[in-house]
Amino acid sequence: MEAGSPVVEGLSGMIIRQLIYLDALARERHFRKAAEHCHVSQPTLSAAIAQLEEELGVLIVERGRRFEGLTKEGEIVLAHARRILAEADLMKSSIAELREGVSGRIRLGAIPTALPMIAHITAPFSSRYPAVSLTVLSLTSAEIQTRLDSFELDAGLTYLDNEPLDGVVSKPIYQESYVLLTREDGPLGQRDSITWAEAGELKLCLLTSDMQNRRIIDGIFRSVGRAPFPAIETNSIFNLCSHAGIQGVSSIVSLQLLEFFGLPLGTKALRLVEPEARRMIGLIIADRQPFAPLARNLLTISHPIADAMLPTRAALK
Repeated sequence: MEAGSPVVEGLSGMIIRQLIYLDALARERHFRKAAEHCHVSQPTLSAAIAQLEEELGVLIVERGRRFEGLTKEGEIVLAHARRILAEADLMKSSIAELREGVSGRIRLGAIPTALPMIAHITAPFSSRYPAVSLTVLSLTSAEIQTRLDSFELDAGLTYLDNEPLDGVVSKPIYQESYVLLTREDGPLGQRDSITWAEAGELKLCLLTSDMQNRRIIDGIFRSVGRAPFPAIETNSIFNLCSHAGIQGVSSIVSLQLLEFFGLPLGTKALRLVEPEARRMIGLIIADRQPFAPLARNLLTISHPIADAMLPTRAALK
């Protein structure tokens, strides 16, 4: 794009504040709430958005009696606005790191089954960088990818080897393995292991299909010629464990999940075999150069979790 073009001349008058207002409006989807989030009056925010539209020569917001969304041009402007705001934050944080050391806030998304392991990452990071605050969010793997792409997350803890990841740098942290959680006074209470084919004949409590953990489990069952019967589906790892205490229902959970919950009263964990399935979980950050200091430091300081640090099967009996 050549200097002197109408768009470039319009951009020269653009200010960061307008982009902040647009980003807030896209997130809140409400003019008053966006203005409150930005600590300005609604007329101030609306005027800034209108000025941005005038400078760019495009309609950004679909206007009606209330916020109705962004135009196609508005979606393009928003994507560039978020990149500009992220670059501005990166510039400030890089300068601050040189002058004052590492500080600020890092936003980390984690798939629900990895939440019990998150302290293995956040604890050493907080110890090394006490001036940094952390926000940890429970998100699906798809949400983690989307929020990294839209600059809403700094890092994610998610599956690395099951579904493709796009535009990220990754670091393996640990391997997730699986057990059948069932009543110890039930028909399987005297066993220590069960095959996936056998488990496929049981009434099961499983995570919902929007969770990658469920898609992994479905894939393992398909590999042994079975289709699981989910008597109960949930998007809560707490419910996944607690429902294993119901007579006639068993749950498939990650072994690492039990590190946090322990065995629910009256239940037993059976090894799932044939196959011995594992999936790699690791940290990811957006592959953008230069890396944001906080995301770079989190990736650098985080180390693989040795199996010795994970709960043993003997301890779960």
